[in-house]
Amino acid sequence: MHLTPERVRRERDWVRERADVILPLLNETRERLSEEFDVPVATVDEAAYRGEVDAVFADGDRAVNAAALIGLLRDLDVQGDYPGFVVDELLGRELAAIIAGEQPLRLLAESTFHYADVATDDDPPDPAGGNASAGQDDLDAALAAGFQTRLPGWPWRESPSPFAVDPDADSLPGDF
Repeated sequence: MHLTPERVRRERDWVRERADVILPLLNETRERLSEEFDVPVATVDEAAYRGEVDAVFADGDRAVNAAALIGLLRDLDVQGDYPGFVVDELLGRELAAIIAGEQPLRLLAESTFHYADVATDDDPPDPAGGNASAGQDDLDAALAAGFQTRLPGWPWRESPSPFAVDPDADSLPGDF
């Protein structure tokens, strides 16, 4: 694989245009998590998704790594699939984490990847005809998990953390 700025741009464009596949999986994942944790969460529309794709790929260091993992997963196929199960899971989990950002979002995206992966088709159709590679369902799950984690809409992310320490405060409320 040879990565150039043009290749990174093409991968970004491919991810943006995949909104028709990723958004339903992303929003289904959010809905299932919302029910699981009994918390309301906002759905994501195409404009928000595409805007966040642009934000991920505007960060050059993040973009080149995301593009590499996307390219690997798009091309990954293993005869009989099962022997490659670990590598496509590893690549997918890492892609979700790279998209989501720093901790704790990174860890949440890795966990959500497995949650989203369960809902993806094991043998999705390839738009060019035939079946997609073994890594395609993990790629879709990774994109859905990474972007759903990174995008707003979760109540716990809408307000400042109660654990933030004010550097100008001499003591914390309730200190002994």
